[in-house]
Formats: sequence, C-alpha cells, structure tokens
Amino acid sequence: MKRKLAVAVLALVGLCALFAPVIAPYDYSRQFREAPQSGATSRFPMGTDDLGRDRFSRLIYATRVSLVLAPAAALVSVALALPLSGFSSLVTLCLSLPWIFLFIILRALLPLNTRPLESILFTFALMGAAGWAWPARIFGASIRQMKQSGWLLQARASGLSGWRIAVVHVWPHLRSIAIAQFSVLVPSYILSEASLGLIGLGVAEPLPSWGNMLAELQRPDAVRANPWMLAPLGLLMIVMICLEALQPRTLRSRTGLAS
Repeated sequence: MKRKLAVAVLALVGLCALFAPVIAPYDYSRQFREAPQSGATSRFPMGTDDLGRDRFSRLIYATRVSLVLAPAAALVSVALALPLSGFSSLVTLCLSLPWIFLFIILRALLPLNTRPLESILFTFALMGAAGWAWPARIFGASIRQMKQSGWLLQARASGLSGWRIAVVHVWPHLRSIAIAQFSVLVPSYILSEASLGLIGLGVAEPLPSWGNMLAELQRPDAVRANPWMLAPLGLLMIVMICLEALQPRTLRSRTGLAS
C-alpha cells in the first residue's frame, strides 16, 4: 500500500512538473512590481518573492528542474560506472577524494553572469561525473564474483567472445544492480542540488529550482510573515519520503537511506 501511494504521489508531482507551462498561472520570471513580498491571495496562492514573482508558478517550474535533471545525472553516473568498474585503483582514489569540496570549488568558478541553462547543465553534469565511483565499486565487486562462477567459466570454454559474454551473460546480472544504484543516486542528487542552492551555488537565477527557492528560508522574519515560503521544503520532504518508500528494504539498510 505504501509503495502504491508513493508511486501515485510521485506520478502526480511528475505530471505537474511536465505540464508546468499549462498549470502555472504565470511565467516563472514574470515580475509583478506592484506586489513584491505579497502574502497568499487568490491572485498569488503562495504569495510573491522580493521581485514580485509568483511563488506558486516558480515552485512548479522548480519541480521540473529538480525532478528531470537529477535522474539525468544519476544516469550519467551509472553509465560511467560500468566501464570504469574494472579500474579498482581509480575507484578507490575517487572514493577517497572530498568531492563535495571539489564540486563547490568548480561550481564557484563559473562566472556570476552564467546563463541559467549553462548553470543547470554544468551543475548536474558535474554531479553525474563525480558520483560514478560508488556504483563502480558495487559493479566491480559483482563482476569479480561472477568471474569465479561456473556458468561464466563454461561460457569461456565454449569459445564465446568477450563482447558476447558481456552483453548476453554478464549484463543481465548487472542490470538489477544498475537499476538499484540509479534509484539510490536520484534522491542523493536532489538533496545535493538543494544543498548547493542554499549556499548560492545551485541553479542560477532567474530559473527556479528547489535549491534556490529554499535559500529564501534563511530569513526567518519573512517565513513567519508568509508560511507558504515553506512549500518547497514540504514538497522536497514528500518526494524524498516517497523515493525512500520505493527502495527495497535491504537496499535502504545497506545505503543508510532508512536512517
């Protein structure tokens, strides 16, 4: 029941993000200068920000950014992990590096006038490129176990080429691992983008994301005046709970997502 409810909620959120131009009453960058920091009204259900932009519209577009690009970054990580899993020394080295600090440094090197699209692509591409080491370690361990299996030795003895063995015999065993690693990385990247947005290194304005919308919560007085500013945080928590509910129990306990 919980899994069905989680799927239904994620599907609803995903559809809202997909049809953002239809659902959002205004463009995410449109400014209503006569109504900056407006409270919730029939015209602006969640109020407006400092620049008079409708928060409800921005939240819908922000959901599209976070929910589309986080899976794309996870796909990049898994795609890189598969061919690089055989380089155990490289994997160990990458796992020992403080990637969060390197990421912050590289992201901070972007000019302040970077266009929003470029900041999105750079942010999530860097996430995908930096996050391959952990799934590569899992792939490598599984491949080493398979090398000692009887069916693989029999396939080699039968004269099958290495490419055929990899595609026909090895990949079906790795596919479930790839799906599991992908499902773990997606919520991790959503949280990473939100964390970067809090310190101003996420998606560049005026394009909204959950990260740069959460940055507004650093002003307690404004939050008390307009509690609807907490809506991005609430939506983020709902999505993370649903994604966690879809994780297999054994996978949650092993990766720490259950804590």
